[in-house]
Amino acid sequence: MSATAATPTPARSSGELTHKQIITILSGLMLGMFLAALDQMIVATAIRTIGDDLKGLSAQAWVTTAFLITSTIATPLYGKLSDIYGRKPLFLFAISVFIVGSTLCGLASSMYMLAAFRALQGIGAGGLMSMALAIIGDIIPPRERARYQGYFMAVFATSSVLGPVVGGFFAGQSSILGITGWRWIFWVNVPIGILALIVVNKVLQISHHRRAHRIDWWGALALVVGLVPLLIIAEQGRTWGWASVGAFACYVIGVFGLIAFVRVEQLMGDEALLPLRLFKEGVFAVGSAQSFIIGIGMFGGMASIPLYLQIVKGASPTKAGLLILPMVAGIMVASMTAGQITSRTGRYRIFPILGSALLVVGLALMSRIGAGTPLWQTDIYMLIFGAGLGMNMQTIVLAMQNAVNPKDMGVATSAVTFFRQVGGTLGTAVFLSILFSAAGSNIKSEYAQATGNPAFEQAVKAHPDQWALLSKGTSLNDTSFLTRIDPQLAHPYLVGFSRAMDLVFTVGAAVLVLAFLLSLMLKEVPLRTQSGLEAARAEASAADGDMPDAGGASHEAESRSALVKPHNSG
Repeated sequence: MSATAATPTPARSSGELTHKQIITILSGLMLGMFLAALDQMIVATAIRTIGDDLKGLSAQAWVTTAFLITSTIATPLYGKLSDIYGRKPLFLFAISVFIVGSTLCGLASSMYMLAAFRALQGIGAGGLMSMALAIIGDIIPPRERARYQGYFMAVFATSSVLGPVVGGFFAGQSSILGITGWRWIFWVNVPIGILALIVVNKVLQISHHRRAHRIDWWGALALVVGLVPLLIIAEQGRTWGWASVGAFACYVIGVFGLIAFVRVEQLMGDEALLPLRLFKEGVFAVGSAQSFIIGIGMFGGMASIPLYLQIVKGASPTKAGLLILPMVAGIMVASMTAGQITSRTGRYRIFPILGSALLVVGLALMSRIGAGTPLWQTDIYMLIFGAGLGMNMQTIVLAMQNAVNPKDMGVATSAVTFFRQVGGTLGTAVFLSILFSAAGSNIKSEYAQATGNPAFEQAVKAHPDQWALLSKGTSLNDTSFLTRIDPQLAHPYLVGFSRAMDLVFTVGAAVLVLAFLLSLMLKEVPLRTQSGLEAARAEASAADGDMPDAGGASHEAESRSALVKPHNSG
């Protein structure tokens, strides 16, 4: 009687990979993820130097926009195509395209040529992260997957620190081996990419059960029509004007494209690029919405913090990269802790709730920093913000992968990346627009208040040439003059800019309250102890009429009960 009452721990199936095999495969996957993460950090650090050298600084936004558009749109395509044709060929294709795009970027002779090559590079980047996460979902059972989160976070942490350092080094060199320094920013991807190709091709040996499918080309086209104009206006709106004719044209075309996309997906059913039936699953729907909101707050905050460190605190891009180490440490420690607890207990719902709360608290505290705030205090706030990110990033991926049928693993994984990226684009554009709109008026106000201050008046008399320059008005596009003028004359500028940044952090905290409310709606589905590949084999075996063994039957029964009987943990 006691034997029947006990719930035995499922034994590892003979088809499951050992820890050593998983680590071997992860080495290839992490190289691909490292490529994508490092590239964004390096280019962001060096883009001003590149623009100056190519005599096209005003066009630098298009370099970012082109990459963003293609990588965002490619992400769901990789997810769907990999479900049809298998992960490995799509992952190898993504790496190859990224290598070719990186090589061409290093050969660009104008900013518009660089933008075109960045667009090609983005097509490859769209598959690097989503394919790596989908393959992880295939080979590691959800219950065990949390144990490996530390490896993934190490990739992000390393790229976050190395990116600004490497980017600053290459951008600061007039030439290396007779070639302009910034071109090596792109070419450094080539040897890493080739190594990733070799390793992935050798170690990634996973089976794929091919099913007959139609490819949703009309859905892909509608998605392009819907997202391209909206991503363009998100990046260019501050320059064009949010109410300009061009902006309204983008709004209209984008909304029309998104409506068409939803209609096409309804007609395509299971063959859709993003099957709408997945949104009937509560965890998937809530996870998608939460990824979008966290993307807004995450990228908005991460874009603003380096500006504070560089402009208000006077740090170089390289030093600013090192100064965000507390945030990186928060991400790593929180992610690893959440992973270990999830692996031991099988419970994960508490982490998005706690993580979202920490994100709100972190940005709310950062809204209190000013020009005179000591760095140690800012470090604590960044640590809290990073811990919030660490508890959310991998946990939401895990929850969404666990909630869907294994055959939809690629779509579910790419959906997380897709919604986070779209939210990040919107967040970065809106927050930077708020920052630069508020900064101008705040700086004028601070200089008006400084008039009459004895120390300020003395600095004006001592440096009339500098005051004349400030009186004419200074462009927010170039703040390098701050390092060359009297600190007393620069102080009102720094205070005005930091006040504008406080507004950004306040708005960010308010937006992330939505993420916290969504996390309370997230239901906890028991984590499967069967990997995606094992579940797919069991499903294929059942479809062929074969009788699975007792262990396979128990795994399959557990998987099904996990999907149809969600429950709240709190």
